[in-house]
Amino acid sequence: MPVAHHVLQHAAGSTRDRPALRSGARRRTYGELAADARAGAEHLRATGTRPRDLVALLLHDPLDTVVALLAVDLVGATALVADPAWPVHQRAEVLRTLEPDVVVHVPLPRASPGAALGDPGPRPDDTSVAWAGFSSGSTGRPRAVVRTRGSWTRSFDHVTSFIGSRETDTVVVTGPLASSLHCFATVHALAVGACAHLAPGTSATTAALATGDVVHLVPSRLDDVLDALDGGAPSRLRTAVVGGAGLDPVQRERAAAHGIEVVAYYGAVELSFVAVDTGTGLRAFPEVELAVRPLPGTSLGEVWVRSPWVSLGYLAGARGPLRRDGAWATVGDLAELPGVLGDAPALTLRGRGDGAVLTAGATVVPEDVEAALRPVPGVRDVVVAGAPHRRLGAVVVAVVEADDRPGLRAHLERVARATLAPAQRPRRWYRVDGLPRTGDGKPARAVLGAFFAGNHPTADAGDLTVLR
Repeated sequence: MPVAHHVLQHAAGSTRDRPALRSGARRRTYGELAADARAGAEHLRATGTRPRDLVALLLHDPLDTVVALLAVDLVGATALVADPAWPVHQRAEVLRTLEPDVVVHVPLPRASPGAALGDPGPRPDDTSVAWAGFSSGSTGRPRAVVRTRGSWTRSFDHVTSFIGSRETDTVVVTGPLASSLHCFATVHALAVGACAHLAPGTSATTAALATGDVVHLVPSRLDDVLDALDGGAPSRLRTAVVGGAGLDPVQRERAAAHGIEVVAYYGAVELSFVAVDTGTGLRAFPEVELAVRPLPGTSLGEVWVRSPWVSLGYLAGARGPLRRDGAWATVGDLAELPGVLGDAPALTLRGRGDGAVLTAGATVVPEDVEAALRPVPGVRDVVVAGAPHRRLGAVVVAVVEADDRPGLRAHLERVARATLAPAQRPRRWYRVDGLPRTGDGKPARAVLGAFFAGNHPTADAGDLTVLR
């Protein structure tokens, strides 16, 4: 976590006894957190961890994960955050493919009571590689994105300005730290000197509203929060920061009725912040240049950015949606061309050109899901696409080419539960005798994607039947 130096500075000043972390019944002040991070760093060094090592964190408790992230940062190594919800085989694949130098399975040792904090020392180098995380679950080669310290920390002032962050805030973090959205929310809160309340899960989030000032979430979780407030849940929320899939204007209106300002943003793990919407549409995030490059034969273009916030790329030579053209980068997201909008400056997104499904803040690569389902007996082929969903942005849809036989869906769902991350599992299942195909015999993924997205009502998806 690229903010260990910030935490040490807070602990050395007047904020030493201010709450820094909450997770369930567990608490840490800034003084305690700094001492634990130093003790963890000493343990890592004593057991062989060196600067620039890749350190995989496979911890279940988010508070322990934050302490370990800070300790790794103090060592000068790169933390790789795993998701405790991953199936066992997925963790094994990550370790096999990425070959981390160190794996942390258990919480690091805590500091002795009254341990000296020491001097924070000089500000660390912004170009050092301080964090690695995953753009989505993967059943194939894991795609871990790696970034420099400065690609996050130098954006903090801009984020603070948009949110109106204060040292006295409690910031509610509503998801796992393996998600860059939630990890960034945590590190930004600690950099500001606020308290990060780690409350993943609907019930934990609802309970945290009574003491939270700011909440970071995806649109579907915003609906959960608003439902709880409509039902009378106590809250002192001032701001909701929403990332991931598109925000429904109704959600902004519902939030305003509870006195909550909504700050929405668009980005990607590979690109970090791209655009922000404070109520007038998506505009370029500070220091980001945007370009929508036209695609032949369509009114859409591909979103490219030139930005100081872009990541370094993927570990272990993994392939992913990130592409570069000199100083410009893209992950293949599509948007309406400015001319189509009457030269309006707002960015209007229209999904992913590579067929990736953006669901509840996660990016699901269709090929990964297809690779898991294709070996199921009786399946000749399968295509995965996204269908629009008001709360999640999109849901994963699987179209299976197979004969109609009893038990097929149940078998497919068992395989999905055993091999896929929750975001990757299809919500809707269809069967077809023969998939639509391109001239070279490949499944016509674009046709099925357009059919389910409703962008091309004449698209012929074949004689689909719901798989029961």
